[in-house]
Amino acid sequence: MRALILGLIIVTLSAPVSAKTPLHCPMRDAPFSVDGPLIDVMLSDAAKAVVDGQSPGVWAKLPPFFASTKAPTFAAILKVRSLLALAGSGGPPVDMAKLDADLRALPVTPADKLARCERYDDERPRFALAKGKPRVLLFEKMTGFRDTPSVLAAGAAFKAMADRNGWALTVTDKGGAMHPSVLRQFDVVIWNNVSGDVLTLTQRKAFRNYVEGGGGFVGVHGSAGDPVYFWDWYPDTLIGARFIGHPSDPQFQTAKIDLEPTASGIGSGINPGWEMKDEWYSFKTSARRGGAKVIATLDEKSYTPGRTRFGGPPLEMGADHPIAWTRCVGKGRSFYSAIGHRPETYSDANHVKILEQAVGWAANRSRPCK
Repeated sequence: MRALILGLIIVTLSAPVSAKTPLHCPMRDAPFSVDGPLIDVMLSDAAKAVVDGQSPGVWAKLPPFFASTKAPTFAAILKVRSLLALAGSGGPPVDMAKLDADLRALPVTPADKLARCERYDDERPRFALAKGKPRVLLFEKMTGFRDTPSVLAAGAAFKAMADRNGWALTVTDKGGAMHPSVLRQFDVVIWNNVSGDVLTLTQRKAFRNYVEGGGGFVGVHGSAGDPVYFWDWYPDTLIGARFIGHPSDPQFQTAKIDLEPTASGIGSGINPGWEMKDEWYSFKTSARRGGAKVIATLDEKSYTPGRTRFGGPPLEMGADHPIAWTRCVGKGRSFYSAIGHRPETYSDANHVKILEQAVGWAANRSRPCK
């Protein structure tokens, strides 16, 4: 009997306080707002009712590919403000200040916090990596938009590069990989068309420390293509430019790419006058203004930037329209290329060469970043 009582005490003391505790996800405790993630409002019946009260029928007008609350979903990379601009109300303009005040007045319940954190994870993968080889982590977690064909094509291209170069490459879709004990095993982390807010606050800190402490980062296409961000360091410092849109009519166009020589050597060996068909990103400002070393620019005379699908701002950037560049971030190295929506781009010899050179550059800690 004594043993049974002692066993019950041990079980009781070791049991969790609650059946499920929300992760320390970025927006877990934030008030509802017109500038918070749309998905967080959609997950709350009370918050949805507040929005519907000022813009009746707005949820019925939501495009189907924005309507899901299960990640990956466009609702994770939009704000309520964006929803009202996209759907329209058909009536008088919405008083955004009042709507924001009404949303902020709602309590954020424990159930809300759990729902908000469902799209994050804290699963820490374990890897067996070969010694004496450049170690590459291919990261493929998405909570926003997932374009499966481009993700698969990019993944296959990076695996082929690893085979050619003798890299030890490992793939994960777990945000829990962004942990000091995991990251210290790798020379470079590739974000393969990652979209949406994918890291908890702890994971953000670990990844930032990894890069600023000397780690390498390579970002591909959609990894800097979200309309909104909820982690300013990522677009403003790690990437160095904010996406504003891409052409919609037509979405895919053939354009001429101009290359610039840099100390990194990325882009060397590619013939001038390179042309490719893809979805061409535009940015709020040139990455060059923030100190980036530009590798490739678009010739806007060779295609029609136009406007975004929903009548957003003009997409012309003018004579300086960078699409691939490097940045020094602390002691670390960052490379980003906006090329890569169409799966076919990952079979283009010039594009593959740039990505291959970029991974080699970002993984090389023997030289200081310039």
